[in-house]
Amino acid sequence: MLYLKALHIIFMVTWFAGLFYLPRLYVYHAMSEDAISIERFKIMERKLYFGIMYPSMILTIISGLWLLYAYAWQLYGKSGWLHTKLTLVLLLTIYHFICGYYRKVFKKDANRHSHVFYRWFNEVPALLLVAIVILVVAKPY
Repeated sequence: MLYLKALHIIFMVTWFAGLFYLPRLYVYHAMSEDAISIERFKIMERKLYFGIMYPSMILTIISGLWLLYAYAWQLYGKSGWLHTKLTLVLLLTIYHFICGYYRKVFKKDANRHSHVFYRWFNEVPALLLVAIVILVVAKPY
């Protein structure tokens, strides 16, 4: 099971790398005005979303569910922190799909948000990461 935990952490780190980087690309994409840069960002965003983020999300969720199943007997009656963590992971998954929505908006050249919006949007996964790691390590309740 330790190898499974290690893989879960690797998949999670890879997923978060994409969740941190894609909105940053949106910041620069929103600031771009020349056609070459705009097309380059579209390619980068597509490859990041479908080549790294999406598979990493799926593997993180699968390995997490596998761990949950494997350790369910140890968690019985003392898993309040886990319910909160799973809720935050659900919010993170929703954020992931919102990133996908914005990718489609940029793909259609229909973005209506400024780079400042995406700078704030980019902070969401950092806040979720801090909360999730604290819950997993400290298991406060």
